[in-house]
Amino acid sequence: MNSWVRLHEQDHVVIALQSFAKGDKLSLENGIELEVQDEVPKGHKVLARAVAAGEHVLKFGYSIGVAKEAIKPGSWVHTHNMGTGLKGFLDYTYEQHAEDEDKDEPKGASLDAGRTFQGFVRENGDVGIRNEIWIINTVGCINKTCEIVARKAHALYEGRVEGVFHFAHPFGCSQLGDDLVHTQKLLASLVNHPNAAGVLVIGLGCENNQIDAFKQAIGEHSSERVKFIKSQEAEDEIEEALELVEQLVGYAERFKREPVPVSKLKLGLKCGGSDGLSGITANPLVGAVSDRLIEAGGTAILTEVPEMFGAETILMSRAADEQVFDKIVHLINDFKQYFIKHDQEIYENPSPGNKAGGISTLEEKSLGCTQKGGHAIVQDVVAYGERISSSGLNLLEAPGNDLVSVTALSAGGAHIVLFTTGRGTPFGGPVPTVKIATNSELAGRKKNWIDFNAGQLLEGKSMEMLTDELWEQLIRLASGEIQTNNERNGFKEIAIFKDGVIL
Repeated sequence: MNSWVRLHEQDHVVIALQSFAKGDKLSLENGIELEVQDEVPKGHKVLARAVAAGEHVLKFGYSIGVAKEAIKPGSWVHTHNMGTGLKGFLDYTYEQHAEDEDKDEPKGASLDAGRTFQGFVRENGDVGIRNEIWIINTVGCINKTCEIVARKAHALYEGRVEGVFHFAHPFGCSQLGDDLVHTQKLLASLVNHPNAAGVLVIGLGCENNQIDAFKQAIGEHSSERVKFIKSQEAEDEIEEALELVEQLVGYAERFKREPVPVSKLKLGLKCGGSDGLSGITANPLVGAVSDRLIEAGGTAILTEVPEMFGAETILMSRAADEQVFDKIVHLINDFKQYFIKHDQEIYENPSPGNKAGGISTLEEKSLGCTQKGGHAIVQDVVAYGERISSSGLNLLEAPGNDLVSVTALSAGGAHIVLFTTGRGTPFGGPVPTVKIATNSELAGRKKNWIDFNAGQLLEGKSMEMLTDELWEQLIRLASGEIQTNNERNGFKEIAIFKDGVIL
């Protein structure tokens, strides 16, 4: 295995695939010998040719920042000598591309067009990959009540359904205005998720998120599939809740797995705890799987809007039409305005974990992040808390925070979330959350967290081979033949985006 990799022929930097000591020698692809000037951790960047102060530094063939000083070849490139080159709001112009003119031309059939998985077809035509009962509380005051109901029901009905789960959250009581509306939308979209065969909504009775108002957010629904209880009006809310869960279990047992076209699958795309290999291994792999699903008629959902900053023009250039282009512009600028409203720097560096892993600037993070969306055309942009309605690649409004964005992806309709990581995390969202390691060291050390090892790309396996392996694993996962680590460990959580007044 080579000790370094250059991602684009124009790049100023190469990525260290092992740690380097000062004085180590690298033999570059052009035969030039490069002496390392500093200690360089694995996953970090080594400058391959000199850059002047103020010059843009290229990786992925794009600028990832500006040199703070003149930097010599062989130097470690990181936050100490390179800063962001991004500033403020930008002007974007829609340009129709030549490929747009023939985008409606018929294409060859996908190799996976006839592929199926074993799913659950709901009465409204939606498809689920799990047959679970979900308990959704309208307000955080009754988290413990819902937890007790879920635990007892899970034990009572194990084997009859694929689990009874509650998703704790602290909101719904004294929220006002749009903030309350966002909470209602998010929770209502979870209620409508087809992985839940049945849903029990538990309210308290005095909260702002009243059950009657929440029903309007949920929209049209089956009274057999969604049940409601107000705790303050029940003599014994736990006993009455368990009786309603029993009815939901009976309803859920009507559904059996049956062959479903793979085009019905929706994948959420997310990264967190990234490292210098994220944009080399796991993110491109997820992009290849996303493209494969979309070619078969399926859907992929990309979020983490702040981590599109610096790479947004790549997504804009792939807009299906001018209307979608304008939606992407608003998505980006609205999130920038959110930063400004809270007196935060728009282009702040990535998290401490990202920096430790070798990612120096937001544009470097963004260029790696957007690779998860593959090369597909962007078909639509969807607001936070709402459900995806278009097949193909969709952009979803949500922040970069891991649990908030995975919750939004789940509420948006993702059956499975593909979560790439270079440092690891144990959590999981309401739907199966496939943790994909960027490196083999993490995959080997955290086997109870990691579901797939993309680090094999650096150890002789081809992208085509690993794409096939991950694709087949996802088909088995959707069919209920296997579970993710977050499912096996019982890690199913939500977090709601908070931006407003609480009394």
